[in-house]
Amino acid sequence: MDNANLDVVQGRNFSGAQVGELTDLHNYQFYHPLGKGRGFPGKLFLQEPLQMTGMEVSLNKLPAGQGVPFYHQHREHEELYIFLKGSGQFLIDGKVIEVREGTVIRVAPEGVRTWRNHSQEDLYYIVVQAKAGSMQAKGIEDGMVLPEKVDWPA
Repeated sequence: MDNANLDVVQGRNFSGAQVGELTDLHNYQFYHPLGKGRGFPGKLFLQEPLQMTGMEVSLNKLPAGQGVPFYHQHREHEELYIFLKGSGQFLIDGKVIEVREGTVIRVAPEGVRTWRNHSQEDLYYIVVQAKAGSMQAKGIEDGMVLPEKVDWPA
């Protein structure tokens, strides 16, 4: 399955989708040019189906005993890795960081990275990419509280 099969709901100012249980992420295939036509299960990119314009987000499942078989870095995007469940190791610029549920790691574009799941359980994580240096406000500075009373439709 690829992200083209997502049931996306859209409105003027939003888009959303139900992607299923995290344990079923292996049903999604990512086709990387280095894979020579072979799909890599467990990676779902959301930028295209949700029509995001300022970031890329992927949901990921790395099976027990597996690892990313290459180093990579970016030209412009920094990445935020949010580990949800499982454990493994993240190798960044020669430093090994143990990761588990609750670990978050930001990597600058130039950071040389790879990661692996050397445990006996699947590793689940989210990756958020955005152009480094593109944020104009910090924290909640960009948000605006509106005066309307919240009124949930029946």
